[in-house]
Amino acid sequence: MAVPKQKQSHARTNQRRSQHKISAPALRTCPQCRQPRRPHRVCPHCGSYGGREVVAISGDDLDHEHDH
Repeated sequence: MAVPKQKQSHARTNQRRSQHKISAPALRTCPQCRQPRRPHRVCPHCGSYGGREVVAISGDDLDHEHDH
């Protein structure tokens, strides 16, 4: 079985771990309402996708906090 001959230094470990970061989500502008939205998803502001309204958005749907 292969075993490392030398201890890996903290610097080398940190250099490897520096790439393990989360990336910001991709945002595009909605062609209907010009608000930012995630690509390939229904716009949360106007409810359109692919040039047509898919989801009817009312004023109550914009409040994301639900009381249970």
